[in-house]
Amino acid sequence: MAGPPLADRATGFEGSQIRVMFDLANESDSDDLVRLEIGEPDFHTPEHVVEAAYEAAMAGETHYTSTLGLPELRVAIAEKLERENGVSVDPASELLITMGGIEAVYLALLVSANRGDRVLIPEPRWPNYEMQAELIGATPVRVPLSGDDGFALDPDRLIEEIDDDTGAIVLTTPSNPTGRVYDADAVRAVTEAAADHDAFVISDAIYERLVFDEAAQTVAAATDSPANVIEVNSFSKGYAMTGWRIGWLAAKPEVVSAAQQLRQCLSLCPNTISQYAAIAALTGPQEPFDEMRDAYAERRDVVVDRIADIPELSCARPEGAFYAMVDATALERPSLEMSKELLTEHDVVTTPGSAFGPAANGYIRLSFANSIERLETGFDRIESYVRSRR
Repeated sequence: MAGPPLADRATGFEGSQIRVMFDLANESDSDDLVRLEIGEPDFHTPEHVVEAAYEAAMAGETHYTSTLGLPELRVAIAEKLERENGVSVDPASELLITMGGIEAVYLALLVSANRGDRVLIPEPRWPNYEMQAELIGATPVRVPLSGDDGFALDPDRLIEEIDDDTGAIVLTTPSNPTGRVYDADAVRAVTEAAADHDAFVISDAIYERLVFDEAAQTVAAATDSPANVIEVNSFSKGYAMTGWRIGWLAAKPEVVSAAQQLRQCLSLCPNTISQYAAIAALTGPQEPFDEMRDAYAERRDVVVDRIADIPELSCARPEGAFYAMVDATALERPSLEMSKELLTEHDVVTTPGSAFGPAANGYIRLSFANSIERLETGFDRIESYVRSRR
């Protein structure tokens, strides 16, 4: 006998093309796949961070913490924001520790957008923003950026979409999936226009530690009036701590207070042991994290050079994160078909650009969170694929 029907929200999502490629790769019979689709550091969490978690667990730090998170961690994050980003926050009232960046984004949407409010999302975009906006009953609005300028942030395109029904605008810099770092003047213009319409800007800064050619600057640092900015971040990417599930949300006290109340319905409080690991990541030796960033920058250069050697491909130089959005429109094939062919015919796993919205159809996203040796092998195979399509 069939059970009751599932709620609409549980059945209405389309399958992500990111997961399509991930699942196809896992089902492959090949034992030599070059996996360039995964947005995860290939480095292990540094030893001093793991040791701090172990010591905390052995000392009995295995109980609930405040819903806001450990005071010591909030102080460490506030010091980091001041030192590295030039942003001042009160650790007691303007910071909330979260279960990774995804919970931080969800809480930011919950406190900023009512049912029916428009949530503006520049495209290409990480699809979770759209799915989370739909979950809370808001209306996600994709704002396509132009591939002609490498999907740089076009403030005019966003500003013309802002109206009094706009609850929030999501800005991700450095960007997943393009690796672009948004121009500070463009960010400032969007943030100020949002404030004029009483709309929030949700700044996803999860990759801000992985900026290669300039000092990292968050959205809050780019504006003189950050009252409408909700900054979310995570230890996952820049600190190689994806499995620890620890992040944070920074905003004005009334925003943090509201998010604190709502998160009691989600996770109550963050993972205690992971919070001690995060303290060690922020206050311990920084050399391991700097070495990771330098390695990504070196790999970025290899990727850009290899793409430049293939006439049918092009790519805006990634300024941060560990992704390259490769323009393969000259091959005149849909993104998903190209990614499937690269997998089945050449043992290279990529993410179709169309997974990030129609604006990137004809593109493929490559992650360079992989060794230079494997990247070179992957590009040898990509080049072979392109030759076969000439």
